[in-house]
Amino acid sequence: MGHVQGAAPAGPAYDAQNAQQTRPRPLVPDDVPAYGSDQDGDRGAARLGGPLFRDETFRDENLRDETFRHDTPSAQPLPHAAAPQNPEPMPDAPQPAPAPQKKSAGRDLGAAIGVGVGLGVVIVASLFVVKAVFVGVVAVAVVVGLWELTSRLQERKDIKAPLVPLALGGAAMVVAGYARGAEGAWVALALTGLAVLVWRMTEPPEGYLRDVTAGLFAAFYVPFLATFVAMMLTAEDGPQRVLTFLLLTVVSDTGAYAVGWRFGTHKLAPRISPGKTREGLVGAVLFAMVAGALCMEFLIDDGTWWQGLLLGLAVAASATLGDLGESMIKRDLGIKDMGTLLPGHGGIMDRLDSLLPTAPVVWLLMVLFVGSG
Repeated sequence: MGHVQGAAPAGPAYDAQNAQQTRPRPLVPDDVPAYGSDQDGDRGAARLGGPLFRDETFRDENLRDETFRHDTPSAQPLPHAAAPQNPEPMPDAPQPAPAPQKKSAGRDLGAAIGVGVGLGVVIVASLFVVKAVFVGVVAVAVVVGLWELTSRLQERKDIKAPLVPLALGGAAMVVAGYARGAEGAWVALALTGLAVLVWRMTEPPEGYLRDVTAGLFAAFYVPFLATFVAMMLTAEDGPQRVLTFLLLTVVSDTGAYAVGWRFGTHKLAPRISPGKTREGLVGAVLFAMVAGALCMEFLIDDGTWWQGLLLGLAVAASATLGDLGESMIKRDLGIKDMGTLLPGHGGIMDRLDSLLPTAPVVWLLMVLFVGSG
């Protein structure tokens, strides 16, 4: 008689004797409260989602077994059932709204501006002092760009594009374009491609086609497109044409960055370059067209403002496509920058991405508008 009929143990733990005397639980309809009493409605409501842990399920079943152990209607609810163990949580106090975060440029703007100004001084000084010095600056940029490109190809894709023939042929291509025009540039490109094919023969044949294909692509992408800058320089107002080409490209990039950073909401090509927006493209076009009109009117002999508008529009389009093209290459390689040579900018190739495809566009339009003179 140690156990009083109708009373339940104080807790969910039972000794072995009580566990053996427990009869199977009778079937309970779904509409019966979980703890057999209206007083447990709050606790049942707090457990609508079910127990969180497996041993909690076991404890609840034992409690139910003890509750329905006696078939008399006078069975009383568990003594501890009056105080719900899991009361409904109080609503959280209202939290202050987080402060809006400022947009970040993602780079060290101070270093980027300093490096940009330094490069501009070197370029302008060499451009207007001695033309041959500027051709040398272009050739050095080409060689460094080829080194960055071939290094990243080998690191990320194990593609071994021959650097030696590419560097020698690329520098010769720029010089030939300045000395002999388009004919010299084409001949130098053909000889560079042949040198790449022969140089790669000194290594095992595995991957030969892959490596020479990458070498030919590099020869066209970097030095051949850069040759059009040297060909622009051969005209009587060559320094002004090159300066117009550089200014329009820089202004286009700056307009895209400024307008896109401030107003950009619609992505231009999210799968290629998530940072570029349609609003940024509009900014690039407007900035470049205004700068083109001013440059053609005041810098280029026999140039007119409406020609500058068309030139600015073409530069904005080619610079954007060039930037997207290198973004595709970097995404395929799984890198953010081609190098780390220029603080705040990345590598040389990260600065040449919009310049290289824009050079032949500006050269062609200049020839059409004011002649090759």
